[in-house]
Amino acid sequence: MRKQKLVVAISSRALFNLDESHAIFETQGKEAFCRYQIDHEDEVLEAGYGFALVKKFLAINESCPDDPFVEIVLVSQNSADTGLRIFNSIAYHNLDITRAAFTSGASPYSYISAFSAHLFLSTNVILSGSSPTQTSNQLRIAFDGDAVLFSDESERIYQQRGLEIFAENERHEAKNPLPGGPFKDFLSALHHIQNQFEPDKSPIRTALVTARSAPAHERVVRTLRAWGIRIDEALFLGGLPKGAFLKAFGADIFFDDQKGHCESAVAQQVSAAHVPHGVVNQKPEAE
Repeated sequence: MRKQKLVVAISSRALFNLDESHAIFETQGKEAFCRYQIDHEDEVLEAGYGFALVKKFLAINESCPDDPFVEIVLVSQNSADTGLRIFNSIAYHNLDITRAAFTSGASPYSYISAFSAHLFLSTNVILSGSSPTQTSNQLRIAFDGDAVLFSDESERIYQQRGLEIFAENERHEAKNPLPGGPFKDFLSALHHIQNQFEPDKSPIRTALVTARSAPAHERVVRTLRAWGIRIDEALFLGGLPKGAFLKAFGADIFFDDQKGHCESAVAQQVSAAHVPHGVVNQKPEAE
């Protein structure tokens, strides 16, 4: 039996389109929302922003159904009672999702670590509302580097001291691996799945899409080598907009700590998720 399984948690609003019922909650309150969900619990929900991504994750398991590579967990602020409509829709769409947390309005965030999830997808971080245009069955995931795969220690130097000092630091530290960022474990789990397949038959393809350029590329390459993690494609763009390159890669989703880069992806019909981590996402201290 494989020792590692990729666990992806997703909110009910990311999995299904719950805009109508959420609008009732916002305008008429919780009681009206609960009544609406129960009255419509036999009506199948339409796909949400993360639906196609979940389908691709679950499709990876088709090669080994008795020992699946991926598990999808549902987390929802619905109650178990109003969540019946969600599970009815999961059954209708034939999604292999059996574990869930319904929190009746409380934040479900503390359950993410309890489920040992490597990734949590919610409408708060997915910026793209467009339907995916990719037709490939291969799951293609792209990542920014600093403050996403790696720590933000180099990004802090760039933000606080400028490009020249940043480049000088990266040249000096080229042989010293960067510390891991919030998505290192997720990339590692993807890499573990990739290793179960021949390279040309892998159901997953990954890409690093970074604003870095030479000579700051060397530390990145050596860091991934030190981690023993495979990355299929690496794009060092030197500050160019990322959207067109993400479209060329065929990304199903792109993770970046800067909303501007996420918006560049969305403009090219690529789903993007904002990673609220690192120095660029810290609020300035009040004077």
